Amino acid sequence: MGRTYASITANLADTKRPTVVGAERHPGWHALRKIVTRITTPLLPDDYLHLANPLWSARELRGRVVRVRRETEDSATLVIKPGWGFSFDYEPGQYIGIGLLVDGRWRWRSYSLTSSPVARSGSGPERTVTISVKAMPEGFLSTHLVDGVEPGTIVRLAAPQGNFVLPDPAPSSILFLTAGSGITPVMSMLRTLVRRKQIGDVVHLHSAPTESHVMFGAELAKLAAVHDGYRLQVRQTRTHGRLDLARLDEQVPDWRDRQTWACGPESMLAQAEQVWAAAGIGNRLHLERFAVAKAAPAGEGGTVTFGRSGRTVSADAATSLMDAGESAGVQMPFGCRMGICQSCVLPLLDGHVRDLRTGQEREPGSRVQTCVTAASGDCTLDI
Repeated sequence: MGRTYASITANLADTKRPTVVGAERHPGWHALRKIVTRITTPLLPDDYLHLANPLWSARELRGRVVRVRRETEDSATLVIKPGWGFSFDYEPGQYIGIGLLVDGRWRWRSYSLTSSPVARSGSGPERTVTISVKAMPEGFLSTHLVDGVEPGTIVRLAAPQGNFVLPDPAPSSILFLTAGSGITPVMSMLRTLVRRKQIGDVVHLHSAPTESHVMFGAELAKLAAVHDGYRLQVRQTRTHGRLDLARLDEQVPDWRDRQTWACGPESMLAQAEQVWAAAGIGNRLHLERFAVAKAAPAGEGGTVTFGRSGRTVSADAATSLMDAGESAGVQMPFGCRMGICQSCVLPLLDGHVRDLRTGQEREPGSRVQTCVTAASGDCTLDI
């Protein structure tokens, strides 16, 4: 899933190891980390923190896979215990980046959180989050997460992101339109509505090939049985075809009066945009797209110079500046490695670079995300 994110205010501290999110909320731990930093030089604090607890890190968010729970034949829910620095007050509907070490390489993707914010798992104090993943034929990581990841596996995490969220308090009347794995962010919203006791008037139209393909099917059915305010309609597309939103009046006569959250295939979302725009209520429609970012047209590559380290390396147009630096032995700052967290931002001193997602050229004096940027001719980074 490809997405773009807002930039952050930058300074020279960005060239150092990133600070863990949440340090200001845990001053005692933060002070201890500073002491450990001093007494372990020239070794890194993480070398010692990891020995004490693999979830402790001063440079990145980590998590441990606690359980893997099958949802359907081709989907599963991962229960993850985040390490120090993770914020549990995310908004229902947001997603996180997850990195998994497979065959010696960190592979990253974004997945919607399906858990409710600030929720606790079980009777103990251990707090967890969940993501629910559908294995895709072309998705190496999704298949591995569903079929191959073992409980106890340590993963890297990027902080929750996204604007496809449910407000608090929730609107008095809601329409959820979901299809396939598009139900995942809405599942967090539904669980949050239950926890907040805010299920008032909710209509949920969900499409799946067959009943056995409905993720969270048993939970949704129970929710509909227990709460009169939640009305679920499941459309089995193999027998009844896809939902035609142009005929929405037949299923939800008052859809124009509802705040609507929609997530699913691009064809469904495109039709939703057309139908809501034609009705003059586009502001009532909230969309989340699961889309793989298209690669930008190829550039020319060049020689990358790492100013303070004095090292240089030749890199082609498809190699990120981060990968180029690490291949040259430069200790590059990093976080999510997928263009989300901004931990890898460095000043561009000279030359031009190119965003691998959009093709946009960046000029000297700008600050660039090295994990998603490549050389566009010879260039120099301040590291």
